[in-house]
Amino acid sequence: MANRKRPLEITANNSLYTPEKKVSVVQLINSDYMHWGVEETCQYLLKEGLIEWEDIFRAQKVSGVGLRYIKDGDLEKMGVKCHGDRLRILHSLRKLWQIETEPNKVFNDPIHGHVELHPLLIKIIDTPQFQRLRNIKQLGGTYYVFPGASHNRFEHSIGVGYLAGRLVQALNEKQPELLISRRDILCVQIAGLCHDLGHGPFSHMFDGIFIPKARPKITWKHETASLAMFDYLVNENGLRPVMEQHGLVLPEDLDFIKEQIAGPLQNDADQNAEWPYKGRTQDKSFLYEVVANKRNGIDVDKWDYFARDCYHLGIQNNFDYRRFLKFARVCEVDGQKNICTRDKEVGNLYDMFHTRNCLHRRAYQHKVGNIIETMITEAFLKADKHIKIEGSGGRMFTLSTAIDDMEAYTKLTDHVFEQILNSSSKELAESRQILRNIVCRRLYKCLGQTQPDKPITVTQEIIHSWEADLAKSIPQGSQDAELQPEDFVVNVIHMDYGMKEKNPINNVRFYCKNDLTTAIQIRKNQVSKLLPERFAEQLIRVYCKKTDQHSVEAAKKHFVQWCMDKNFSKPQDGDIIAPELTPLKASWSNNNEGEECVERSTDYSHLNGRAKVQLFK
Repeated sequence: MANRKRPLEITANNSLYTPEKKVSVVQLINSDYMHWGVEETCQYLLKEGLIEWEDIFRAQKVSGVGLRYIKDGDLEKMGVKCHGDRLRILHSLRKLWQIETEPNKVFNDPIHGHVELHPLLIKIIDTPQFQRLRNIKQLGGTYYVFPGASHNRFEHSIGVGYLAGRLVQALNEKQPELLISRRDILCVQIAGLCHDLGHGPFSHMFDGIFIPKARPKITWKHETASLAMFDYLVNENGLRPVMEQHGLVLPEDLDFIKEQIAGPLQNDADQNAEWPYKGRTQDKSFLYEVVANKRNGIDVDKWDYFARDCYHLGIQNNFDYRRFLKFARVCEVDGQKNICTRDKEVGNLYDMFHTRNCLHRRAYQHKVGNIIETMITEAFLKADKHIKIEGSGGRMFTLSTAIDDMEAYTKLTDHVFEQILNSSSKELAESRQILRNIVCRRLYKCLGQTQPDKPITVTQEIIHSWEADLAKSIPQGSQDAELQPEDFVVNVIHMDYGMKEKNPINNVRFYCKNDLTTAIQIRKNQVSKLLPERFAEQLIRVYCKKTDQHSVEAAKKHFVQWCMDKNFSKPQDGDIIAPELTPLKASWSNNNEGEECVERSTDYSHLNGRAKVQLFK
């Protein structure tokens, strides 16, 4: 046992004392060495007991930016002759970027492979507020259509945090002049990790359908809740000292993280400011394009959900983010630094947005998935005031008011579906029956899909009026099935490339192989004539709540008549549903809508008879 005791040491005055236990983990300083001047560098040398070399560093005007690049040979040229002294200095300098060499935790992700995350990110992941995301389906009701779509917001958030680090580190390696610091990288990773903290049950169903119907007087988005949940996560788990220990500067870096998630955190008085962000200055403007790119929509959030959703849905993903990482560079555009890519990649970016549109058309806006989410929303609305969730101070909240209290909201996940389904409460009887119908596949029937000639601004009042018009649109000679407005559900879907009617590629800047610094714009007509003419459309789907055959057949005829009355496009199966109605509208005739056959539009008069026979043979 004696050899386990700490030895006594003799000091200069021959007094004996027991030395303190030495800690191997270095306490990181709070400030960012990349922004140090000469004085701050000399203060660090003093702190490390290297005061004898202070004059050399001061004479060479070594600032924080240069510390990362100092090597043994550089120190020798500066006048540090003894090899042991050079090793001492290099050892002290390496403590500054110890954050990059701390042991990371490895996740084996099916999309990105072995993902390494920094210990501070693990601290955030291991909180109840983040673990909550394990129980929120990434694609909501789509899981009831695609059996593989069982993934959750938890793994998506980890993927976005990982890709955020990959992109920023790729930029840093190619362009060290950008002065991307370890703080910048950590903050961008944390923003990617926490960008979806505010999602509610069944993801976009909650903020896109349920809350607007439950609380129509408020404007609320899941990004708003992400900010509130992030603040709650940091405070509730005492993470401020941990963040400072790992080199973050508070509150500046907290503002930076939240600005990446939801945009500027400004007061009304600051809206006209030239640079609206507080977390980073304008020379770091490109960092705001990594997690949620407000300029053109090309960000790591999309990269992860494209790859992850396609994998679980069984749909081919045509976009490879690894290629984008190879060509990403920062160029100056109108006084700001933006992330740009090679000019030859413009076609791949059009493919990326086409992939996004295909995912919406084939999966996210699937007609059965949409009606299941509509039915879940109806069940939640009927159950809203009967579901009680305890929040801060012992106060009780409902499904729709839990967004006002993060302690209550932390407890709200997809499990509320099972809570209602398995309840025995009389107050939840109607909600329970709707959810049972979903489980037993007794779903509302889709009558068809149509489109308006021009985009329509649709409100809840307009939808209610359309439902009333559908009940009144009784075709002549049809048998009345006694359909009421409440028997119809109208679903309006907006399909676009991410920026409504605008072409997002117009906001992307490119560079050429021969000039890596000049940003250029590439117009659609410079790429291909086969690209879309429009970048947004409206789809109108109509469902019938009655599921018996007689009612559904009658409702389909109501739908066709309603499309005629509203001058909407003919439903795809309109000729089958109502063959007696569609000929009545001239614009619905099957003449390829103005398209002419090649044979009719081509003049073959110069050919002789034999040549004509060969041509058409």
